[in-house]
Amino acid sequence: MERDYTAGAAGGSGHDGGFVRGRGRRPVTDYGTSMVHWTRHRRPRYKGAISGELERPSPSYAADILPPAASLNNAADAIPAKHLHASLNKIKHPINVVRWTPEGRRLLTASSSGEFTLWNGTAFNFETIMQAHDSAIRATSYSHGDDWLLSADQDGIVKYWQPNFNNVKVLHAHDDPIRDLAFGPTDSKFVTASDDSTLKIFDFARGDEESTLTGHNWDAKSVDWHPTKGLLVSGSKDHLIKLWDPRTGRCLTTLRGHKNTISKTLFEPTRGTLLATCARDQTARVVDLRMMRDVCLLKGHEKDIATLVWHPQHVSLLSTGGADGSLFHYLLNEPNAPAGIVPSVAPYDTLDPSSAPAQTIHPAHRLPSAHDFAIWSLDWHPLGHILASGSNDRITRFWTRARPGEKECFSDRFHLGEAAAEAQGTFDRQEMRRQQREQRAQEAEDEADGLVDQQMPARQPAFPSIPGLPLQSGPLNGGEARPLIPGMGAVPPPPTSGFPSLNLPGMDPTQPPDFSKLAAFMGGSLPLPPFPAGNGPGFPPPPPPNLAGKFPHGIIPPGLLPPGFQMPPGMTGAPPPLPPAVGSNPDAAAGGRRRAPLPSQQESLAMEQRQGKYRTVR
Repeated sequence: MERDYTAGAAGGSGHDGGFVRGRGRRPVTDYGTSMVHWTRHRRPRYKGAISGELERPSPSYAADILPPAASLNNAADAIPAKHLHASLNKIKHPINVVRWTPEGRRLLTASSSGEFTLWNGTAFNFETIMQAHDSAIRATSYSHGDDWLLSADQDGIVKYWQPNFNNVKVLHAHDDPIRDLAFGPTDSKFVTASDDSTLKIFDFARGDEESTLTGHNWDAKSVDWHPTKGLLVSGSKDHLIKLWDPRTGRCLTTLRGHKNTISKTLFEPTRGTLLATCARDQTARVVDLRMMRDVCLLKGHEKDIATLVWHPQHVSLLSTGGADGSLFHYLLNEPNAPAGIVPSVAPYDTLDPSSAPAQTIHPAHRLPSAHDFAIWSLDWHPLGHILASGSNDRITRFWTRARPGEKECFSDRFHLGEAAAEAQGTFDRQEMRRQQREQRAQEAEDEADGLVDQQMPARQPAFPSIPGLPLQSGPLNGGEARPLIPGMGAVPPPPTSGFPSLNLPGMDPTQPPDFSKLAAFMGGSLPLPPFPAGNGPGFPPPPPPNLAGKFPHGIIPPGLLPPGFQMPPGMTGAPPPLPPAVGSNPDAAAGGRRRAPLPSQQESLAMEQRQGKYRTVR
C-alpha cells in the first residue's frame, strides 16, 4: 500500500522562532497494512483464495489491497504502473546493478565508479555509500541462504561481502571484465562469465577455481545457475545460448533463436521450468526446459533489450528494460495482441507442442519513457510489490501498482512522454525542475545526515597524563575531591604546623622588606665565613682536598669550580679539550668565525613586531 506522508510543511517558524526550510512530500510505501490484512484472512491454497470483497476502482478500497502472494492467479494486480520515487546520488554515475537486500529493507545499487549505495526500501531516502571496488561494478549476487554477497567488477575481481558489508575476501577470477555471476543451489559454488569467452566455477569456501567451461566463440555476457538443479545457462556475443552440466563441464545443448548479442539469461525462480532470454535483436524469448524449445516470443521493443527480470511470486509476469529507457511488462498467459493482429496460439494448446511455432506475446503495460537512457538492471522487492530500475541516466527509480481508482499515473510523462504529457496538462516542466531541485536538496541532506555516523571522532589535543585518567579531578557528591588515580587519595595540602617560625627583622610579610635591618642582623649575629688569602672576597671557600677522588679518573667537571679559582697543587682540574672532529676546520675553531647562538622565540617575535607584523591580537 502506497501512502504519502508529509515530511515537513512548505515553510514556517521553528521551535526557536527561526525560519525552517520546508521539505517536500516524500512518498512512503507501507506494506504493513496489506500483510496484516492477508495474514488475518488467508486460507490454505487447496481451499482457494480469500473469499472477501473484491477491489473496486475507488480510493476507499486502498485499505483492502492484498500483497501479490495473496492472489497468485491474478498477475495483472502486480503490474507496477505507477512511479514512486527517483533516487540519485550527489555525485552521479551510471547505475549498473540494482539489488534488494534479502529482507527487503534496503536497495543496493552498484555504479560505474565502483561504489555501493544503500537506499531505504520504504521511504527511498539515502542511507549510506561506500567505495567497494576500484573499477566499475558489473554484477552482484546474494546467496540463497542470505548470508553472503558477491560482487564482480571491470578488472575481473570478485569480492566476498557479509550482510553488514564487511569485505572478507578478494579473488582475482579473470583477467578480463566479469559480466555476470551466480550462486549454486547449495551456495557452495558460484560461476562467473567474462569477456574472455569462458565460464569459471569456483569453490566458495576455498575461493579456488574448480573448472573452466569453454565453448563460446566470443564474450560471455550472462550466466545463471538453476535454483534447484545442476544446470547452467550462458549467453554470449556469438548469438548463442548454451546449457551446461557444472559437474562435467560439458555443453548439453545450444539454442540459436536470437539474431544478435545475448544480453541476459535468467531461470524462473519459483518453479524452474522456464528460461527467459533477451538480446539486442529487440526480442525476448521464453524457453520451456521440459521441451527444450522456445514457447513464447516477446515483441514490442523498438530498440535493443538490455535486461529482464521474473516476478518473485507470479510465474507469468516478466518485465524487460530497453536500451532506449523503456520498461515493458508481459503476461505470458495473455497475448495482448494489438488491434488488427490475430492472436497466436500457445504451443501447449496445439496437437503437437514440440513442432508448433512459439506464441507471440505483446506487452500488457508499457512505460516508453521510464528512463532517459538504457536500463541496465531490474530487481523486484522480495514481496513483489515494488520494482527497482537502474539506468545509464544515473537515476534509480521505484515503481509500484496503482491504487484503486487512480488514473492520473497513466497519463504522466513516463507513459506519454514529456511533450505529450505537457500538451495534455498532466506535466509541468517548471514544476518538474522545482521538484528536482527539492529532491536534490533532500537527497544531499539525507546523504549528509547518513554520513555523520561514519565520520571518525575529532582527535583531542594530547597532554602528558596517564591514559584513561582525567586531566583534572572533580568533586564528589559530598564535596570531597575525587582522586586522579583509583585507590589513592587526593594530594594532601602542605603542612602549616610543626616547623619553627623564622622571625627575621625586616621580613614582615605584611610590610615591604627592610634591607638595612636585614643587613645589620646578618652582620651582627651571623658573620660571614673568612675567605682564604689570594682568592679575594666574594668567592666561596675551596673544595676539600680529596674532592677529585670522588669523580671518575680524578677529573673535576668544569661547571663545579667558580670562575677564576686557582686549583691547589696536587689536584686535577678540568679535562683537556677534545681533539677537533674529522672534517672540521681547526683555524675556525681556534680564532676564526664562530656561529652565533640562535635567537629565542621572544627575540624573534620582537624582531617581527619591529617590522610591523603580529601586532594585531587575534
